[in-house]
Amino acid sequence: MKMRCCFFLICMLSGLFMQAQPVPLKWEQVAPGVWKTTVGQPDKVDLLSTAGGSPRKEALQKLGELSFPLPQADCNAEIREGKVYLRFPLQEQEQLFGLGLQFKTVNRRGQILNLHMDHYEGRDDGRSHAPVPFYISSSGYGVLINSARYITVYAGTAVRVNSQHPPKAYDRNTDPDWSAQPYSDAVEMLVPTTGTEIYVFAGKNPMEVVQRYNLFNGGGVLPPKWGLGFTHRMPTLSTADQVKAEAGAFSQHGFPLDFIGLEPGWQTKAYPCTFEWDKNRFPDPAGFVKEMQAKGIRLNLWLNPYLSPASSLYNEVKPLSGSHTVWNGLVPDLTLSSAQQVYKNLFKKQHIDIGVSGYKIDEVDGVDSWLWPDVATFPSGTTAEQMRQVYGVMMQRITTEWFKEKGVRTYGLVRASNAGASSFPYVIYNDYYNHRDFITAMCNSSFIGVLWTPEVRASKTAEEWLRRMQSACFSPMAMLNAWADGTKPWSFPEVEKQVKDVALLRMQLFPYLYTVFSQYYLEGKPPVRAMNLVEGFSYQHQSQKTTLDGTENPYQMALREDVKDQFMLGDDLLVAPMFTGQTSRKVILPQGKWYDFYTGEYVGNGNIIVATPGLDKIPLYVKDGGIIPMIPPVLHTPAPGEQLPLEIRHYGEAESTSLLYDDDGQSYDYQHGKYMQYRLSAKMDKQGKWQGQTVVENKQGLKVAYKNIQWRFMLPH
Repeated sequence: MKMRCCFFLICMLSGLFMQAQPVPLKWEQVAPGVWKTTVGQPDKVDLLSTAGGSPRKEALQKLGELSFPLPQADCNAEIREGKVYLRFPLQEQEQLFGLGLQFKTVNRRGQILNLHMDHYEGRDDGRSHAPVPFYISSSGYGVLINSARYITVYAGTAVRVNSQHPPKAYDRNTDPDWSAQPYSDAVEMLVPTTGTEIYVFAGKNPMEVVQRYNLFNGGGVLPPKWGLGFTHRMPTLSTADQVKAEAGAFSQHGFPLDFIGLEPGWQTKAYPCTFEWDKNRFPDPAGFVKEMQAKGIRLNLWLNPYLSPASSLYNEVKPLSGSHTVWNGLVPDLTLSSAQQVYKNLFKKQHIDIGVSGYKIDEVDGVDSWLWPDVATFPSGTTAEQMRQVYGVMMQRITTEWFKEKGVRTYGLVRASNAGASSFPYVIYNDYYNHRDFITAMCNSSFIGVLWTPEVRASKTAEEWLRRMQSACFSPMAMLNAWADGTKPWSFPEVEKQVKDVALLRMQLFPYLYTVFSQYYLEGKPPVRAMNLVEGFSYQHQSQKTTLDGTENPYQMALREDVKDQFMLGDDLLVAPMFTGQTSRKVILPQGKWYDFYTGEYVGNGNIIVATPGLDKIPLYVKDGGIIPMIPPVLHTPAPGEQLPLEIRHYGEAESTSLLYDDDGQSYDYQHGKYMQYRLSAKMDKQGKWQGQTVVENKQGLKVAYKNIQWRFMLPH
């Protein structure tokens, strides 16, 4: 009898534990337009503390105060079975963006995602190089789940029995409007841990939401000037002499080049790594780095962070590492300051102190069969899952800090990032190679505080080569990656001139690009912007009904229509890449007049146009009143103290004013206000003639970077 009573009591207690425990959400305002709440007991390791960003309070205050953007009573949290279940309301017309660096689609509504750090495998399922648990609504708010766990998101897919806005029930047998995915009025999430922090960001529009998110995390990165030039990555086993010869070939062909990447063969062993120079290929690393810098070329080193048994540090790092290896290399627990210090000592001595300018951090994303398994343990007690979600961010943070201690900026590549990392000077890349999807990823990167680059590696035809190069030259990092096959910009002689033209155009646009990145730091505006972030862009997402098909579409799922093949670069420049086989493409223009970048001709206003640029050009459009500052077609970005002529182009019929940004291009003095801005104003005088004015503001003792300033008014004929 007593045993039966005990068993009954245990069952009752188990039932109570299994029942949902609703958690009241108490929202605390932590910055203008930003609120935070805590559910349960959060993990010690989370995304924002790992990134370590400090809110840019003055910039956030400039955006002003707003009220909480969601009905608080409809934001719900429960703790069940030791896991957090979240639900946020969703209106019928809302579109959702963000939720990681995906490559196929822009609008997330109707998707189910498991936000899991991994190499992208061609499906928008949440496994990605940046599985950022942050979504933005077209209604002007954003929600961030600050947890380093594999979070499952039902982005308007699940329908509750007690839904306040239940979908209409259709009869599949007789009703043509039946769909396998009925309307859902909520975003629901499963966070597999005992607690988490939640942040809500408000904005008058989606762009302002993104700005607040970026500024709350320290603002966006401002690269060194050389980082916005052209970069070329060498074949894997290149020697110092071959690198010098390659740089010489770029110069002889008249192609710009600012930094060269050395792939795995620069070190004694790779996969796993020693991080020490191979003296056979590079007998004098310090002299080699110095000689390349004298030619105006920086060096970037490839690595993955897994330590080879051949390293002299192996025994020292072993007790500071995880239980499992990657390619037989140790995985240091980078949540431990002692592990960070060991790597810092080596990296500073071998690389940074001799003048190496940056890193390409590889294989910190996936694949599952390569990286440590989720059963791995780490000496800090950080779980393998958490380590997987934040390892790339930790590598970005510690390497950035090492360069900052030296007082110089860096700019590099990484395979993994996450929430809170917008201030880090790294651009995501991967081994995926679909040109169209690369542009979609650039659009998606703008919602989540990361940068992505569509590098160029190989092509089957000269046309494809040129089209890929055109896209790369309008990305956050213009990169040719020749690590495997030794390709060069002139590998297809029949389009060498066109490739050179677009590479030099990027160099001409440097003043504009640098100003665009300054906005990322100062205002939180991403340099590349999806059209859904652009004021006056009214193209509405649509779900296209399809015909019921017993094999291809047996449940009549709607197909998405996304604007994912064009983007804004800064405030004024619309970029519409062309793809292999295209002789024309449609371009959707936001409200307001738009003009052809090359000719100044009027092209449209809030409508869809058809671009037929020919093979030579990538379609570029400037909004009415747009001001585009340009320098001559140089082979290197401006050096400290260098003065260059400046042409300022004004487009259209609207009088306008904009700011041109400049600083020393290499130090962190800009973070202490040591930068200058030129106020550029274009107005029409009483005689109907355009006049341009340039006024230097906030000089801060810096040398004026531009001379012989000339205005050019791109007037329609």
